[in-house]
Amino acid sequence: MERSNIHWLKTHTFAGPGIAWLLFSSVVLAQGPTKVRTELQPAPGVTDVNGRNGTATTIHVNSDLVLIPVAVTDHKGRFVNSLAKEHFSVYENKVEQEITHFAAEDAPVSICIVVDTSASMRLKLPKAREAVSALLNGANPDDEFCLVQFNQRPELLLSLTKQRSAVQDKMDHLLVEGATALLDAVFVAMHEMKGAQYTRKAVIIISDGEDNASRHSISDLQQAAREADLQIYAIGILDPHGFSTGKHDGSDGPALMKSITEESGGRLYKVSNLGQLADITSKIGAALRNEYVLGYSPRDHERNGAYRRVQVLLHPPKGWSRLLVFWRRGYYAPSQ
Repeated sequence: MERSNIHWLKTHTFAGPGIAWLLFSSVVLAQGPTKVRTELQPAPGVTDVNGRNGTATTIHVNSDLVLIPVAVTDHKGRFVNSLAKEHFSVYENKVEQEITHFAAEDAPVSICIVVDTSASMRLKLPKAREAVSALLNGANPDDEFCLVQFNQRPELLLSLTKQRSAVQDKMDHLLVEGATALLDAVFVAMHEMKGAQYTRKAVIIISDGEDNASRHSISDLQQAAREADLQIYAIGILDPHGFSTGKHDGSDGPALMKSITEESGGRLYKVSNLGQLADITSKIGAALRNEYVLGYSPRDHERNGAYRRVQVLLHPPKGWSRLLVFWRRGYYAPSQ
């Protein structure tokens, strides 16, 4: 599993016996086990009670930290962002874990937009462009994006960038033709996202049809999604008579997209009214930046590379009901 880079650095000053110290805590954030290292060093220019400069001391503390991004919506699909740590419980392989880290603030996100440009999208592409514009306009200034288009084959049109105008320009020049290689396109997106800057990472698919041209299978993608530190969202555009024709691996369009998204903790949105596209993409972008992040050190310390199932339970405040919870379903333990 790919690991994220260091995303934040905190410094704290405290007094020890005759000397002041700076505590540097660097935490590597990811959605699987990560390393935490703590170092103690003398504060610059500080001397002990005898007038001598402090001698550098380093303390290394290594532990596994699992961070699970969680989204909560009400029964109308509106995201709920006012919950606290005590409203959640986390289980790993059916064993309850102690939540030691909790975050619920707006944070930058890395997003790969995957757009269907097969022939059946000819009349729907203008609304897809509007949807991407809404996502970009509501983005955090530090968000980064990449763009993949697919018809009979996928193509990375734009690598990860914070230049939103570049994304919009590529969208404005999309052309439609050919068949639908959706699964292959998601593989291309996940590969590009290995270089993402941020912990919060997602792939957003906009498509109207079943896969009828991919070389990869659904099982291939489900396995890859388990190993990838990202969430997959899909917006399925329904025609009056369902998705466009053509099947891959025996699944119709909605079932295919659901199988892609559910393992990663994302969600499938079925859209019958093209006017809903922009609103849904905006909501997804806002939700990604305002997700809850639950962190724990696994009680099982065995490093065997096995897949571990994660379950998140919600204990809402009084008066709250019918809340839906979405989370990443598991991760692979380290093998060494």
